[in-house]
Amino acid sequence: MSELSAFDTRLAGLIAALSPQSRKAMAATIAKRLRKHQQQRIKQQITPEGQPFTPRRPQPLRAKKGRIKREMFAKLRTAKYMKAKGTADDAVVEFTGQVQRMAKVHQYGLRDRPSVRAKEMQYPARPLLGLDAEDMKIVEDELLILISSGLN
Repeated sequence: MSELSAFDTRLAGLIAALSPQSRKAMAATIAKRLRKHQQQRIKQQITPEGQPFTPRRPQPLRAKKGRIKREMFAKLRTAKYMKAKGTADDAVVEFTGQVQRMAKVHQYGLRDRPSVRAKEMQYPARPLLGLDAEDMKIVEDELLILISSGLN
């Protein structure tokens, strides 16, 4: 690990040498790539650790007829609700607006009401956002591309 720490300090020095505008553009690009990967993972119904999401609970017998036709979080993963932002200091992928509360309930497995008149229920944890090995590879690739193009 000691040989990697020298690389990390050198990389941090190269990033710090960039102008704030360059760092912001780099962070925005990284955030957009990470959002795309997170959207694909949510579409596949897989957690950042690679486990499948806990399936929906079975519907009661006297509920409305038919099946649930849409997969979980279909609208939640759209760019309207899942925002990617980059500043000079960080790259952020987050949920915005009212869906942020719903995403938090599913991310951590909290208690919530499915509708206004329904009883409060416990939701299983279905982590929507998180970093995995492929996300780290995306960040490394973008850093190498942007720094190598900036040095020429």
